[in-house]
Amino acid sequence: HWTLLSVSLLNCLLSTACSVGLALAVALTVHSRGTHLVRGCNSSALPMDARSAIATNDCPFNTTRIYDTALALWIPSLLLAAAEAVLSGRCCLVALVFQGIGPCARGYGREQV
Repeated sequence: HWTLLSVSLLNCLLSTACSVGLALAVALTVHSRGTHLVRGCNSSALPMDARSAIATNDCPFNTTRIYDTALALWIPSLLLAAAEAVLSGRCCLVALVFQGIGPCARGYGREQV
């Protein structure tokens, strides 16, 4: 039971940190309209808006779809990380009930759980 509690608490913290990091990445990308995504490309040919960026020889990747692709990958990852954090938190609560700790532990006996 202690292993379940410690692993679920650790997973809840890591999932929450991932959710916060992904939310920050999405917010910064939307706010800057994707210019931070192509910052490594030292080309004056790149416009300020990454949506209309063109592929140049100075950039090691094709910049035409980097903005849309990043958001298309980050937003579902953000939702899944948030769901994982919620489920890990619930698992942590169940582990606390198994230990007889918490508000729900008094209502349930160990035999019932």
